[in-house]
Amino acid sequence: METFRMVDEEGPALEKALSRNRRWIVNNQIKNVLLRSPGRVATVQSLQKRFKTLDLQGRALNWLHKYPCCFETFVDPAGSGETLYGFSKRMAALVDEEEVTREAAEMDMARRLAKVLMLVRDHRLNVVKLNELKRSFGLPDDYVLRIVLKYSDVFRIVNGSGRRNSMEIELLRWDADLAVSAVEAMAAERKTPPLFLCSLPSTWIKSRASFDAFNEGTPYASPYSAEQMESEKRAVGMVHELLSLTLWKKLSIVKLGHFRREFSLPERLGSLLLRHPCIFYVSNRYKIYTALLREGYDGSELVDKHPLVVAKEKLGELMQEGLHEYNRRRHLANLEKKRNKGDIAPLRVGKGTSRDGRKPWSPLGFTSRKKDGGSTRLCSMTPLSPSMVTVFLLHEDQASFSTEAA
Repeated sequence: METFRMVDEEGPALEKALSRNRRWIVNNQIKNVLLRSPGRVATVQSLQKRFKTLDLQGRALNWLHKYPCCFETFVDPAGSGETLYGFSKRMAALVDEEEVTREAAEMDMARRLAKVLMLVRDHRLNVVKLNELKRSFGLPDDYVLRIVLKYSDVFRIVNGSGRRNSMEIELLRWDADLAVSAVEAMAAERKTPPLFLCSLPSTWIKSRASFDAFNEGTPYASPYSAEQMESEKRAVGMVHELLSLTLWKKLSIVKLGHFRREFSLPERLGSLLLRHPCIFYVSNRYKIYTALLREGYDGSELVDKHPLVVAKEKLGELMQEGLHEYNRRRHLANLEKKRNKGDIAPLRVGKGTSRDGRKPWSPLGFTSRKKDGGSTRLCSMTPLSPSMVTVFLLHEDQASFSTEAA
């Protein structure tokens, strides 16, 4: 698998699409904790107790302070003396926006769930197993209450043994309008026969030749049809359709393998995916094998972003903004500590050479020097202060911004 990734020209872009911000995942879990708490407020002590389950160390209060754009802390106004935390105003607004988006997408989520169940042999899935993939399909945590029970004419809960872990969701009626795969829908739009798309560069001559032979050798087998159940073409079509139904057009191969029986997938699923590099990209980033649908991406960006993806990206941007602000303040505080200890000399302004032999700063903060054969100009864009100087390093037509201690 590693060799496959190294020769793939599109690999770096798709690997970037897989980049997972662990901090974002943790903050998203904290967000869900607050959403389940009365008034969207909880004690910092309760979060501290959850730190081990979040695979975190240190103090919960310090973690919250790292994201001032997302969370705020305050002393209990009721007089208990406990420190509480909740959403910042901006975070609360985005959380509300995400919820509005989720409510608007409820019918779409019901259709996705119905299509997933239509892909299963007996049109029913164990709830515990489905929970592994619920976020990939965009289903809310309370989808059983919000979708399954609400659309009782489409779904029902089945539990023959009475045990909680044996509860299943069953599709009550087949919808022919939904039994159309992404490949078939694209073919109908283009008025062409249903065929897979090859998203590899033209330089992959052997892979494209193999793909053409596979794609045109036998007719397309719809994953919603009971025909050709054991054929490789149907298995490829099944994985293609499952990836198409996800919000991010990707799935963990291990998790997908847990549904081999339900979706009639081969035992060596990874080998199947690697045999079709024109359709799928396989990554082992974070030591987790993941399958991506190539046609779902343009570089590292999704071709079609579901409104829920857009809402979640806004939350991620706010979290990143808060971390940048925290790191900036911490960096400046550390510089000030070093300056007070004498580890960093104070700013010297004037002509000539200072006593310690260093080159001086001009009164306006301008100086020039040669760098790599070109002219580099160091210019102050803000008034010089005793603590720091903000500079731009301009070299020919390139510029970079930095903040340095004076």
